[in-house]
Amino acid sequence: MTIATAELLTVPEVMERLKLGRSTVYDLIRSRRLVSITVGRSRRVPIDAVRDFIDHQIEEAA
Repeated sequence: MTIATAELLTVPEVMERLKLGRSTVYDLIRSRRLVSITVGRSRRVPIDAVRDFIDHQIEEAA
């Protein structure tokens, strides 16, 4: 399975979409609440992982 580059977000892009700070995004990644991959020395987050995170947060709040 391959993931198109357009479907991978940088940490700053995730920060912008979720309206969260850098440390919070990295904490979510570290705690495995937000799925990410490493490409070389760069961290990338699949856009589907962001959607899944949002869906999970909505379910928890309900």
